Order: sequence, then C-alpha cells, then structure tokens
Amino acid sequence: MFVGITNAPRNYAWGSTHAIADLLGRTPSGLPEAELWLGAHAGSPSVIEDPSQVGGSSNLAEWIASAPEVALGAGWATRQADAPRLPFLLKILAAGRPLSLQAHPTTEQARAGFELENEAGIAVDAGNRNYRDPFHKPELIFALSDSFEALCGFRPLPEVRGIIAELRLLDLATENPQAAAIDSLENHLAGGLRDTVDWLLRDGRGGDSGEVEWLVERVVALAAHAEFLAAGGAAIGYARELATVRALAAEYPGDPGIVLALLLNRVSLKRGEVLYLPAGNIHAYLSGLGVELMAASDNVLRGGLTPKHIDIEELLAVLDFEAVTAPYLAPVALAEGVSVYRPGVLDFELVHIEADAAAASATPVTMRQITLTGPAIAICTAGGFLVAGSGSSRALKRGQAVYVTPDEGTLTFAGTGEVFLAMSGA
Repeated sequence: MFVGITNAPRNYAWGSTHAIADLLGRTPSGLPEAELWLGAHAGSPSVIEDPSQVGGSSNLAEWIASAPEVALGAGWATRQADAPRLPFLLKILAAGRPLSLQAHPTTEQARAGFELENEAGIAVDAGNRNYRDPFHKPELIFALSDSFEALCGFRPLPEVRGIIAELRLLDLATENPQAAAIDSLENHLAGGLRDTVDWLLRDGRGGDSGEVEWLVERVVALAAHAEFLAAGGAAIGYARELATVRALAAEYPGDPGIVLALLLNRVSLKRGEVLYLPAGNIHAYLSGLGVELMAASDNVLRGGLTPKHIDIEELLAVLDFEAVTAPYLAPVALAEGVSVYRPGVLDFELVHIEADAAAASATPVTMRQITLTGPAIAICTAGGFLVAGSGSSRALKRGQAVYVTPDEGTLTFAGTGEVFLAMSGA
C-alpha cells in the first residue's frame, strides 16, 4: 500500500527561512523552518493525506497503533510485540544557524537511563530529562546543499596541539599577550580529552575559577585578530577552525562550547556526501540543507552551544573520547543512479535515486528497482517518478512523500529527478 503523507516544518530558531520551501516547491511560512519530519514519532507524526485509505487514522502514529501488522508488516510488528513502532525518522533539515553540541546513547545506556529517570519520578517532558525513551539514536546526514558544515567526533590530539600552537603565535602577535590562558587548555589536555571536556563544561558553566571564561574570551579575541591579520595578507593556520570560533561566538557568546569545538573535526560536506554519527559521537551541524535519517528517538545529551539542560556527568558517560577521522559513510551502488547507505543498524538505511532528465531524453526511461526490507518512506526532491510495487502504484512528484507498506515487495521507480527512500535495515 502507498499512503500519501505530509507535515509542516518545525520552526526551531536555528532553521532557515527558505531552504526547505525552495527544495520542495512550497511557499515559505515566514518563520524559521528547521526540520520537516516524515515518520511516526510522537513529537510530529506525519499527517495522512487520505484518512479513508487507512480506516480513518489522521496520522501515521495512529495508523501504526491501530493496524501494526498492516502498516509495519508482520515481521516488524512481531519483533516489537510490546509496542510496535516505526524504527526510523526521516527529516529534511535546514540549518541557518549552528545547532547545539550533542551526542546520543547506545541502546543499553538509553534503557538504563530511561528506567532510572522513571524511578526518580522525572516527567518525560521535563526540561532536565536526559532519556525520553529507551532507544538509541544513531543518525546520518546526506548533504543536499553545495556545502554542509558540521563538527563531528574528537580530532587527533596532534591536530589539537597544532591549533594551540597557532593560538600561541596569534597571541604573540597581539599588543598584550596572555599566554597563561592558552596554557590552561594545554595543561588540561595533558590529562586527556575527557578531563579537558569535563573542565571546559564544569568551569565554563558557573565554575568559580573563571579560568574557562578567560580562555573563551581569549580564543575569541585571537580568532578576531586572525581575521584582521588575514585581511592584511598574513597566512593563518587553521583558518577554517578560527572562522568557526567567530561564528559560534556570534551566536553563543561566552559559551565554553566555542573552545570545545576546537577539539572536534571540522567537516565540509559536498552535495551527495554523507556523515554517519553513531552513539557517543559528539557533533553539531553548523549550516546547510540535508536529508537526515535516524533511529526514532528523542535521547539527546547536550554539550554546549545551547541554553538547554546539560548533564555533564551523563554526557561524559555517553561520549566516545577516542579520536576519529570524519565519519564519512560510503554508498553501495546498486545500479546506475541508485546508491544505498547502510550504517549497519537495524533501524534504517537510505536509498538515493537520481535520474538525469537530459540522459533520459536520449534513451528509454530506465527502471530502477529496490527490494524493501521493511516499512519505508519516500520523498521526491526533484522531478517526478511513477513508483510501482507488487500490489499498487503511486505517482510521486517534487515535494511529495509517501509511506510504503512492506507487502509491496520490490519497488520500481520510473521517471527523472531525485528521490530518497528510507527503510528499515536488513
């Protein structure tokens, strides 16, 4: 069964006022539009366009609850017999401003934390709640804009020391060098990344020493000085990282996350590149438009660049402090113009289908086939396709989305443009 779905974008303050509307051919609301959710998450379940098609249910969450074996398929419904649910959430994400630094728990951490907070009597919607459900939240982001800017994972310590060396050079180039501020960061790094993050967040969020506050002020001043020197022709090392400091300071003045960001990989995705962010990976999206696919969970441990609740102890328990390179996820080519991104979790995988109109005009339309592994959601971001399964078919054009039940088996896409298909992992 193909069930047409839609939704209204979430108007978080960091969203773009036009990117999602421009992509999908919609009229902008005039508010920041940060995320368009396609799924059954209780926070914003997708609206069903024709409720009569699914027994009168108005949204996807209602339908899955009322008919799980039809909506999810017997396999997924049986696997989650206690509370059948769609395991993934597909989003169009548009960051006009930086998001918070954050990380997500493993399944084991989420279950334990959820139970402990329930036993403590903390309301699920309380501002100081860490675990709103017992699920993990791995996620991937596919860049749709020409560049998508992000921070993700701790960079190797030699690179961090290189940034510190650059800060020292910039400090010496000022009229009033303050090497002791930089010394404090280097001294804590000698104790490892965990100690450094603990110090930055604890002292930087109400600590008595004022050491981190001074460090943040000094790093921001040195980043501004670097911009001044570069305008005069000076060669600046780690110029992109220092530009990030300036951008974060403009949005979150005085936040210790400004310095914490220097410990992380700074990544610029080109259109079509994908990052996979597993449990424990600290990250923040800075700007850009993308397709985000994640396990359907609300569990977020924040680490700065936000006025929201930060639980330092729980964040430190969740974070993976091992230095990593930027976690790009390479596609598997299924056919010409068809790629699948498989992060190795049961919750989701993402299929990207792209068919060039110019090429199609010279040759017969190529049929592109995908075999479903479970329930799926497709959204067309350009052009149009006819999507056919084993029992029915659906026309899909730019801006339209459809929920697909697994009994449709193998889907055939015919048309030109671009479509994304999210489905459960194999």
